[in-house]
Amino acid sequence: MKDEAIFSSLPVPVMVVDRENLIVRINAAAEEFFMSSTRAATGKSLFEKLRAESSLMDALRRVRENDSPVFLNDTTISPGLNKSQQCSMQIAPLAGSPGNVILQISPREFADRLTQGGVMRVTARSVIDMADILTHEIKNPLAGITGAAQLLQSNLGQNDWELADIIVNEARRIAGLLDQMEQFGNSVRPRLKAINIHDVLDRARRSAEVGFAAGMNILVDYDPSLPLAMGDSNQLQQVVQNLIKNAAEAAGGQGGTILLRSSYNQSLRIKNAEGNDKWLPLQIEVIDDGPGLPDDIVPSMFEPFVSGRKSGKGLGLALAAKIISDHDGWISVDAEPGQTIFRISLMMAPSDMGND
Repeated sequence: MKDEAIFSSLPVPVMVVDRENLIVRINAAAEEFFMSSTRAATGKSLFEKLRAESSLMDALRRVRENDSPVFLNDTTISPGLNKSQQCSMQIAPLAGSPGNVILQISPREFADRLTQGGVMRVTARSVIDMADILTHEIKNPLAGITGAAQLLQSNLGQNDWELADIIVNEARRIAGLLDQMEQFGNSVRPRLKAINIHDVLDRARRSAEVGFAAGMNILVDYDPSLPLAMGDSNQLQQVVQNLIKNAAEAAGGQGGTILLRSSYNQSLRIKNAEGNDKWLPLQIEVIDDGPGLPDDIVPSMFEPFVSGRKSGKGLGLALAAKIISDHDGWISVDAEPGQTIFRISLMMAPSDMGND
C-alpha cells in the first residue's frame, strides 16, 4: 500500500510497460498527461498512447538487453491527441518483473511550472546570449591585468615574481574559458557536404594519441560499408576529440581503453526544429571503460556548466551538443560503472553527391 501511494503521488508522469510494450499501470500525473484514465490505458500499446521518436524503441530494447537504465534528453513526444512537446525520459528495468520497464517522463512544460513566481530559469539559450557580453566586458580588462602583471615581474624578487606569475596564469586560464563560451555565440552554420566519417574519426584519434590521450589505448571498430555522411568534417572532428578527451580525463589519462565504433542504424528518425522527420542512419560511438557518470547529472549532461568532474568546466559537451544539433543530428549518452557510451547519429549524404 505504501509503494502504491508513492507511485500515485509522484508529480511527474510514470508508467510501467510489459515486455510487449503494453501498459501495465500509470500514475495520476500520467493520467493527466495522456488525458486518459488508468482503466482506459491499461493493456493498450505504449505507442498507441504515446507517439514518440524511434529512439524510444531503441532505448526500450537496450534497457531490456543490458538490464540497466537509459536516459533520453529532449525527446519529442505526442501524448494521445495532445500537441508534440519536448521531454526528458528515464527508462529502467522494473525489479522483480523480468521484461517490464518503468518510464518516467519529465515534460519541459513541467520544469517551467516549477520555476513560476518570478524565479528566472537559466537555460542553454540564455548562456549563449550572454557569451558576447562576457567576451567583450571581461576579456578586455583581463588582458590589461595580464599585461600589468607581466610588466611587474621584471622588477620583482623571486617570491613576488611567483605571485605575479600566478596572476598571469590564472588570467590566461579565465581567458581560455571565455574563448570556449564565445563559441556558443558563433552563428556560423556548419558547411555540410559529403564526407567519409572514418576520416574524421581517424584524424581525431591521431591527434588524441599524440596529445591528451597519449596514455590511453584507443581501438577502432568501423563498418567499412558505411555510406558518406552529411557533415562539416572540422566541426565533427572537434566533437569527437572532445568526447575522447572526456574519456581520457575520466580514466585519469592512463591505462584506460577507448573504442571508436561506427555502425548503420536504419530505424533512427527524429524531428528537426521545423517539425520535419530526419533519418539519421549513420552512428558513431565513443566508448570508454572508465568509472561512468553520476546518475544525477546524466539527464542534463549536455547543458552548459554541467560536469562529472570537480575540475570540469562543463562546456565541452554543451558545445558538442550544439554542433550536432546544427547538423540536424542526435547525440545521447548511456553510462554505468565501467562503461560510458556517447552516441552521435548523422544524416546520410545523397547518393548523387560525391566525396570532396
